[in-house]
Amino acid sequence: MTVQVRPSPILVIGSANLDYLIRVDVGPRPGETVLARSMLKAPGGKGANQAVAAARLGGDVRFVGCVGDDNDGALLMRELRAEGVDIGDVEIFTSHHTGMAVVAVERSGQNSIMVVPGANFALTESRVAHVLGRAEPPSLVVLQAEIQASIVTAAVEQAASSGARVVLNLAPFVALPARVTALCDPLVMNEAEAEALVGESIASLADARRIARELRRAVRSVVITLGVQGAVWADPDDDGVVPAEAVPHVVDTTGAGDAFVGALAVRLAAGAELRQAVGIGVAAGTFAVTRDGAQSSYAMASDLEMNEHVAG
Repeated sequence: MTVQVRPSPILVIGSANLDYLIRVDVGPRPGETVLARSMLKAPGGKGANQAVAAARLGGDVRFVGCVGDDNDGALLMRELRAEGVDIGDVEIFTSHHTGMAVVAVERSGQNSIMVVPGANFALTESRVAHVLGRAEPPSLVVLQAEIQASIVTAAVEQAASSGARVVLNLAPFVALPARVTALCDPLVMNEAEAEALVGESIASLADARRIARELRRAVRSVVITLGVQGAVWADPDDDGVVPAEAVPHVVDTTGAGDAFVGALAVRLAAGAELRQAVGIGVAAGTFAVTRDGAQSSYAMASDLEMNEHVAG
């Protein structure tokens, strides 16, 4: 099935980082030093990643965030603009350095990430309120948790009160008031984040589906991504599983979750049902792990035309 999207207003509020991708055979254990095989600098940050992923699939995307007045910030701004993302609401700070992430990518493709927020933590409630309070509010607002939790809380509440649909990717996991997560449609988490939220382990696909069903009683809808197993979803009417296609060789999992969220947002903004949006999200995430880096690995609509699939 060919992916059909139409530009729709999507506002992404979140982080922008410069990623330092360090390739190692196996990551170091505590107290251990290992030699890296290579290092690459590339645009990243969950907010910027999701904005780029959505823009590449045809979304009409505006990004709200902060960068430092430095070379890294200038690079991130150029890359976002080149991808077709509206950066008119990105603030530049002389008093903060641009956020950065050190990403260790093992030969298996798995990664571990350390983030230094920098200017990302300079985003204020008043700035977000100003953007959301415009005469023509966005139809869909996407957030993550690499900005301060108080900003996430304020943005979710104001966006929902303005009538926008809120997609919150609770990554990395932070504890938010129940009244905030209740407004999310959907609340998107990976397996580890869902475990942190509910306080129990997810040992199987059946566990994930059960927890998604339970969570939908407290949120408008929920999605739990499960890597190679795909994703589970639940909304007020139904729930289901979308399996991921097998990948012969995983190159790099960095940013795959952001590819999922960006694709999901585009389909939701175009009026798709949640199960359909999860289908394209799984396809986008699967595509991303076959290539290096985060934003550089994201699909265009034509890349996914044979990969969209939905399961019950």
